Amino acid sequence: MAQRVRGVVAPGKGQPVRIETVVVPDPGPGEAVVRVQACGVCHTDLHYREGGINDEFPFLLGHEAAGTVESVGDGVTEVEPGDFVVLNWRAVCGQCRACLRGRPWYCFNTHNATQKMTLEDGTELSPALGIGAFADKTLVAAGQCTKVDPAAKAEVAGLLGCGVMAGLGAALNTGGVGRGDSVAVIGCGGVGAAAVLGARLAGAATIIAVDLDERKLTTASALGATHVVDAGDRDVVATVRELTGGFGADVVIDAVGRPETYEQAFYARDLAGTVVLVGVPTPEMRLELPLLDVFGRGGSLKSSWYGDCLPSRDFPMLIDLYLQGRLDLDAFVSETIGLDDVEAAFDKMNHGDVLRSVVVL
Repeated sequence: MAQRVRGVVAPGKGQPVRIETVVVPDPGPGEAVVRVQACGVCHTDLHYREGGINDEFPFLLGHEAAGTVESVGDGVTEVEPGDFVVLNWRAVCGQCRACLRGRPWYCFNTHNATQKMTLEDGTELSPALGIGAFADKTLVAAGQCTKVDPAAKAEVAGLLGCGVMAGLGAALNTGGVGRGDSVAVIGCGGVGAAAVLGARLAGAATIIAVDLDERKLTTASALGATHVVDAGDRDVVATVRELTGGFGADVVIDAVGRPETYEQAFYARDLAGTVVLVGVPTPEMRLELPLLDVFGRGGSLKSSWYGDCLPSRDFPMLIDLYLQGRLDLDAFVSETIGLDDVEAAFDKMNHGDVLRSVVVL
């Protein structure tokens, strides 16, 4: 029987969010209903509210979530009621050419729940990234649920569902940071700070954090940066080279996603080094680089989508590291809030006052 719960809905482009009654259907084949315990406020949710993703309003926002499986539909074997899970927006299909090549983190046919959650009047909701977790309960594809150790706090575990995983994965998976490497991270918001933490976890010897905000640089230092660079005060490329013996960093991660920062990343890396783009550009942005420099500097230019993560592989491992005290995920939770506070959390995020506000239900 369908359930009625509270949810945070973006009704139209640029309009403030509001609390609405959301109708959650019983799970169908391959689906699960999850009782949400916590959900981070991510910049992507604000992009949805502003119409920056698409115009399929109204949106049910929220996607960085953890909770408990309440019920499952026919054919579900991955999880069962009572499992503590982190939600992800990339349920892999197992059948596409990427999956069949043994590269499921590139799955070209990821999927979400088939049924729609609605408002009470029957208006269909578009769940953010196929999740919609600013709600007491949500309907997802069962493959979007990854079982992890329930000893982890929900407000921490849920952050692996998007931003923190993107940053960790940019360093660990896409960048392939190794012991003794030098790493520069340009942009130290939530994703960039996680990239710093990932580089430290991988054993990088030199970790250079670059940002315009002193508060973000302070956080990056606490998470493992060995050097910080105020991009408004110093030449980023020259400084990174100076801090790496004149050569440039082995891996440079652009967590901003602008042509200017990408060019900095390109020239701040060592010869045959790696550039990782994990910051998300906007459609109108264009990049111009001398093709001879692209050829002559060698190395790799990579994009990192969701940190090239495979949730079934990465989430349980990272939660285990957190529980062992080796991965400081608590540092990313700036505050816990209620559903009514999401709009205010967007303002704090825009002003750089928080790494993550987390809704706790």
